[in-house]
Amino acid sequence: MSGDEGVRGRSVPDPATITAMIEVAARAPSLHNTQPWRWRFDGRRLYLYADAERQLTSTDPLGRQLVISCGAMLHHVRTVFADHGWHTDIVHVPDERHPDRLAAIEFRPWSNPPASIRTLASAVEHRRTDRLALHEPQGWAELLPRLRALTAAQYVRLDVLDESVRPQLAALSRKFATLRGHDMFYDTELHWWAGHSDGQEGIPRTALASEAEFAQVGVGRVFPPGPRTARRDHFADRAQLVVLSAVRDSVPQWVRVGEALSAVLLECTAAGLATCTLTNITELPDGRDLLTGMIASPGIPQAVVRIGTPPIDDAHLPPPTPRRPVADILTLADQAAPAPPHRRNR
Repeated sequence: MSGDEGVRGRSVPDPATITAMIEVAARAPSLHNTQPWRWRFDGRRLYLYADAERQLTSTDPLGRQLVISCGAMLHHVRTVFADHGWHTDIVHVPDERHPDRLAAIEFRPWSNPPASIRTLASAVEHRRTDRLALHEPQGWAELLPRLRALTAAQYVRLDVLDESVRPQLAALSRKFATLRGHDMFYDTELHWWAGHSDGQEGIPRTALASEAEFAQVGVGRVFPPGPRTARRDHFADRAQLVVLSAVRDSVPQWVRVGEALSAVLLECTAAGLATCTLTNITELPDGRDLLTGMIASPGIPQAVVRIGTPPIDDAHLPPPTPRRPVADILTLADQAAPAPPHRRNR
């Protein structure tokens, strides 16, 4: 169904469209694939909430990455609705009466969205986190200005790290892995969410790199090792490393960081590039301080993204990671609110 056919005669999407779009947009990335978002449609507005039950309290004690994850899905939602002929107006400021509410969306029919929207909407379903080594990103000089414009629209800065800092970041990744390996709560969270899956959440082993494969990358979170794959031969990672920085630390700004991150990931995917978001370096003050000294722009580093070209002989995308059923994350106005989930020991 085209966008025009889907919106003709209506001022807001119908519940079936809301459900379908949320299900597609739920492919958004999140910390350890926790999918920490909830949505509610009241018949006129669509509300985004943070699901505090899915906060990783050792890895992410302030909930910063939880909110960034929700912001990434917010941008995914806007993208897929635009592709179906709906313009989305966003209110980002949290409601004091609903502290877990992050944004509200109002809809307007949009008969002529930019042609690029279709490509970006397609990228929603094709994007993957690629933890293996990558070649230098093709077309980088042409792509970089677009990425900077996309992040600037969210008041987020994008800086490209010099290749010379890669050894420092790799050493810091190893140091943090050692330090946090002594944290029983961090280790429990990591192994709860990574290396296995119940079919709805978490990072399956097939999405993780083996020890030998991770050694070729170096910069990133040390996960439980995955199986050795036949996807590509060993070579040193040459992906570009970019830093997304916020002008301040606040919940509304973290939402915008997530939106900017989503825009970068989708634009890169549409350009045929692979990406991997790294937040382990920004979780600890030493990492943020080191990154601050590596970038030219003032700001508070929030995430590092690896961007590169997969080998030409690697014709297979990494398998998609699992997602929760849409009924678990979306409540429609005429439905009873789902019972709060039981908090699991992690």
